[in-house]
Amino acid sequence: MTRVLIVDDDPVQLRLTAEAARRAGFVPVTAAGGQQALDILRSDQGIGAMVLDLVMPDLDGMAVMEAMARENLRTPVVIQTANSSLDTVISAMRKGAADFFVKPVAPERLIISLRNALKLDQLETLVRTDRNRRTGTLALSDIITSSTVMDRVLTLAGKAAKSPIPVLIEGETGTGKELIARVIQGMGDRTGKPFVTVNCGAIPTHLVESTLFGHRRGAFTGAISDHTGKFAEAHGGTLFLDEVGELPLDTQVKLLRAIQQGEIEPVGSSKVERVNVRVISATNQRLLNLARSGAFREDLYYRLNVFPIYVPPLRERLEDIPALVSHFIARLAAESGKRVVGISPPALDLLKSYNWPGNIRQLENAVYRAVVLSDAAYLEIADFPQIVSRTSGREEALKLTESLPTPSAPVHIDTVTARSREVETREAIPDRFLDERGEVAALADIERELIAFALRLYGGRMSRVARALGIGRSTLYRKLREYGLDDGIESDAA
Repeated sequence: MTRVLIVDDDPVQLRLTAEAARRAGFVPVTAAGGQQALDILRSDQGIGAMVLDLVMPDLDGMAVMEAMARENLRTPVVIQTANSSLDTVISAMRKGAADFFVKPVAPERLIISLRNALKLDQLETLVRTDRNRRTGTLALSDIITSSTVMDRVLTLAGKAAKSPIPVLIEGETGTGKELIARVIQGMGDRTGKPFVTVNCGAIPTHLVESTLFGHRRGAFTGAISDHTGKFAEAHGGTLFLDEVGELPLDTQVKLLRAIQQGEIEPVGSSKVERVNVRVISATNQRLLNLARSGAFREDLYYRLNVFPIYVPPLRERLEDIPALVSHFIARLAAESGKRVVGISPPALDLLKSYNWPGNIRQLENAVYRAVVLSDAAYLEIADFPQIVSRTSGREEALKLTESLPTPSAPVHIDTVTARSREVETREAIPDRFLDERGEVAALADIERELIAFALRLYGGRMSRVARALGIGRSTLYRKLREYGLDDGIESDAA
């Protein structure tokens, strides 16, 4: 469930807002001041949104948002304050607030504001990531992870970006090796330059050399024109060799020369061409085992394996699943035009209990299928029958499918009968301004009820009660005695 940071120096308002968020399915985290809120945001990357009071003694809301902007803390902010001036609203929005409301606020308004802020933040993240991908400026912040086992991957990627050193990324299929490679390029001095991807296992053996290094017209049957190879396309940028262990041995010799000397020789050409390319390789096999068995050249292995990075599988970082699922739902729902906004806790527990042999790519495809088939706002267990089948068996999946509502047998339009509607009876809700006879209640009775309500709300704190009612404390004590509400209340209560 999404964690929401509630910031307010008023303990009663803090408690009421946190309880409203908890009832809506959020996990509230509270802070009594601006400095404490900043400390929480810096140390906890799992905060989804923040409800921020503007007027606080230590560090006000405006200062908190200014600090967030300086430190690139992108948590969406919803402002709440007792000051409803237009200048305050404009200033808060300019500093990045997603929404603004005046206290006291109805719980429904608060929840809608939080959900809209979370949705907006997800869409902004998608747009920013897509833009960074297209411009070749991806950074570590674009990698969705909160798992400690990924800390080393992020650290190594950041260090690899500062050097042109050859990088070998190892990991199972679908773990995000290409994303790591793009981040290394996006954070280095080749940011914005070409990023050319080659799937070495998908190229026919007789075309591997031509694909990598290019060829000249007439070099072989079918070569009707000159062709630029991937090395030449990546000149000045990065060449990503995916599944590099699938390369034929004779091509590995030329690849070694291209990496060591920065020179390529297109097929059918007698002239060597200079290229400036950074090579990042990836494999879903242990390249050392291939080199020991003779399926991969040892000299090329040692040339590629200068800076190895191992990406752990999804089953070893299950804490990343909630964030990944939310990201996929936001993107895929927008792409398919569906109104899916989240996933239920039982369905999320189901996904976290699966071992995901296909890793993140399999998770994305499972969410995609569920989003397309779902007609509800939240994905449920029934939207993942394939996962249920693999975790609980085929029979359980069939039972789950049979329990879903299915259309009845077709009925011709001429034979359709009108459905009988049940008469709904509602009990009348008594008006608090009317007495038992339906007449307007006496002013003293209404006043007594209001004072009793204020005493319960503020826990008998006389200063808060008097201030809320807009009367003096001496007047409040007098009325308490008049209405017989002074039992157990001391005259010096605070």
